Amino acid sequence: MNFSSLFKIALKALQINKMRAFLTMLGIIIGVASVIAMLAIGEGSKESIKSQISSMGSNMITIRPGAGMQGGVRMDVSSMQTLTVKDLESIEKKATLVENTSPVVNGSGQAIRSSKNWPTTLYGVAPDYLKVRVLDVEDGTMFTQEDIQASAKVAVIGKTIVENLFGANENPIGATIRFNKIPFKIIGVLAEKGENTFGQDQDDVILAPYTAVQKRVLAATYLQSIVTSSKSEDNATAAVNKISQILRDNHKLGNADDDFNVFSQQELISMFSSTSEMMTVLLVAIAGISLLIGGIGIMNIMYVSVKERTREIGLRMAVGGRGNNILMQFLTEAIIISITGGIIGVTLGLISTFFIANVLNWPTSVTLFSILISFAVCAITGIFFGWYPARKAAALDPINALRYE
Repeated sequence: MNFSSLFKIALKALQINKMRAFLTMLGIIIGVASVIAMLAIGEGSKESIKSQISSMGSNMITIRPGAGMQGGVRMDVSSMQTLTVKDLESIEKKATLVENTSPVVNGSGQAIRSSKNWPTTLYGVAPDYLKVRVLDVEDGTMFTQEDIQASAKVAVIGKTIVENLFGANENPIGATIRFNKIPFKIIGVLAEKGENTFGQDQDDVILAPYTAVQKRVLAATYLQSIVTSSKSEDNATAAVNKISQILRDNHKLGNADDDFNVFSQQELISMFSSTSEMMTVLLVAIAGISLLIGGIGIMNIMYVSVKERTREIGLRMAVGGRGNNILMQFLTEAIIISITGGIIGVTLGLISTFFIANVLNWPTSVTLFSILISFAVCAITGIFFGWYPARKAAALDPINALRYE
């Protein structure tokens, strides 16, 4: 018996019990739709994380003081004062794989103008900070190296500061604001950046020469961090290793542990991607339970079908039907149920993904791989769970089958 005949016979048998066939498919439909939706959410989250971290500077390398030991007690990172201007100068001079280096010092406080005030953070940086963080000045200018040397009280502000301290039609350029009673003249406004991966408003920021922030706001000589960017993503790891060696030499650590931390954006992307992938696997595994239940449902219904059609099977075998033909007939029915359920499930999964992306505004990304793997799983489910009932049908004795009531 050829496949075309088997397909027609199997299809006709399923049409006799349409509702039962549909209910049997339901587990497959829900399972496939869930798998596609979960994979889309996982892949979309991973791409969104990569995109947002890259928007902060895909080649950025951050150097921070480490949590060292003092008197047998591990110190908090914020209390460490191991990074200095000398370290900054050494990195600029010796780290040939990096460019656009900037120190960072910051303090939280109130930005005040007239009767308006806004809690924010003042960052002391160098002009190269804009290139490292991929920031642009939309209006006005960035402060210069001369302003750094003069510890000038000038600042570049983000859009959130403008919205909260100035009127709708008011130009902030040239105005003076106070940060913890220290006046700063605004010379530039940053282009809008939005929130980063961690939900932090990147426009809620005031940038000023780091020397001015050190002397006039923090009264400190050390650096809280240093940011730089590797010349390419490919040499980020080599750049991190070189910076680490420079700092170890500067700090004369010998065999002691590092008193600093150096990490690149690629490490952050890798860490978050790994977490996202692990969550995706967990979600898909949970969704896969529906496929397992659907497969058991197929086996159960096919087993019932064999019982119901025992006399039919005996008659087919009595007129010359072979065991292999009976086996293939019932196996074809199981595969049709699983593949049809898979097609409906894929359609439902794509609709669900569209809903999630456009109504819930979650990042999603449907891949061809997820659709192909869903179909493959459906076919395997049909064969695996349909095999036992089909084999049982093929093994029936024709005489006993004809006598079956």
